[in-house]
Amino acid sequence: MPIVIYMLGLAVFAQGTSEFMLSGLIPEIAGDLGVSVPAAGTLTSAFAVGMIVGAPLTAVLSLRWPRRRALLVFLVAFTLVHVAGAVTTDFGVLLATRVVAALANAGFLAVGLATAAGLAGPAAKGRATAVLLGGVTLACVAGVPAGAVLGQMWGWRSAFWAVAAVSAPAVLAILRSVPAAPPDAAVPGARRELRALRRPRLLVTLSLGALVNGATFCAFTYLAPLVTDVGGFGPGWVPVFLALFGLGSFAGVTVGGRVSDERPMRLLVPGGLALAVGWLLLMATADAPAWVFVLVFVQGALSFAVGSTLITRALYEAVEAPSLGGSFATAALNVGAAVGPVLGGAAIGAGLGYRSPLWVSALLVALAFVTAGAALAVRRRRSPARDDSGDLRDLRARQGGESPS
Repeated sequence: MPIVIYMLGLAVFAQGTSEFMLSGLIPEIAGDLGVSVPAAGTLTSAFAVGMIVGAPLTAVLSLRWPRRRALLVFLVAFTLVHVAGAVTTDFGVLLATRVVAALANAGFLAVGLATAAGLAGPAAKGRATAVLLGGVTLACVAGVPAGAVLGQMWGWRSAFWAVAAVSAPAVLAILRSVPAAPPDAAVPGARRELRALRRPRLLVTLSLGALVNGATFCAFTYLAPLVTDVGGFGPGWVPVFLALFGLGSFAGVTVGGRVSDERPMRLLVPGGLALAVGWLLLMATADAPAWVFVLVFVQGALSFAVGSTLITRALYEAVEAPSLGGSFATAALNVGAAVGPVLGGAAIGAGLGYRSPLWVSALLVALAFVTAGAALAVRRRRSPARDDSGDLRDLRARQGGESPS
């Protein structure tokens, strides 16, 4: 795997840290800038909305740019707005920097997925995707706690400076190692790529990714009250469980990257079933400490193994839309990340307790199976069923400009 792919993963690590680190910095930001805690909480919402809107928008705007230029523009913009956020004393300016950072993050991840897949080769998209998504999971394990420690020791602004500093090596690596444009590549057209994105199998795969990621963030968002109010753990255990979930996520991404290129169904079907059952089992045993320790790790691993494999399949299905395919995969992930916590919060608000988000997560995974089953039934009525190897041969044939046999 080219070293530049790992540097792209480092940039994604910095961006993931930025996205999630505010959960530990909101009180300090509110006190320093003279706003309420709920007002400071809108910084997180602004970033999420910017990610959802920004993925397709920035990809379309940069469609005719060479990938190196697009990556540099997005990463340099992301770095500079963190410098601006670190020095501002105005909450409105800080809020604006979060929106711009999210737009840059979305654009970078969309182009980065396509770039990494291209640099890794036509049969290694899964491993390349795993490196980039591994940056997100490592942000949960190491970046977010480190941001919280920096905030406690030197103030919240130091965390913003740290994100900017971690991004700098990736800028140099992109300048040095990413080609200005793919060899002999024609400049893609937005209409042609959008037409490719209307393919039913791609739309189904993106929907499945959104549902599984919605289930993941529905449970993850309310993990803290689950382990304290239901499990009986003290508040000091919350970072331990968050890190445990993150470690499982990293393991899941790693495993998904190894199997998603050749035999994805060997992971998706049993992994998806185990994921749904696991959410129900965690709900039933949330007051049993030993089970909670095991299941938090296992569910993190299953969630990201299944989710990253679905994103890899979306990239394979979108070979005729190499730029926008990555952007819509990014948008699908963030739709799930935004909708899942809302559904979990609605269940808690209805008086169903802190176990209820796990019910919602299980239902979302079940809905993914229903969606996949319905799509498969429609496909079989239209054409003979084909196995994974046939699907992969078709995709590789399209990559090479051949007619699938």
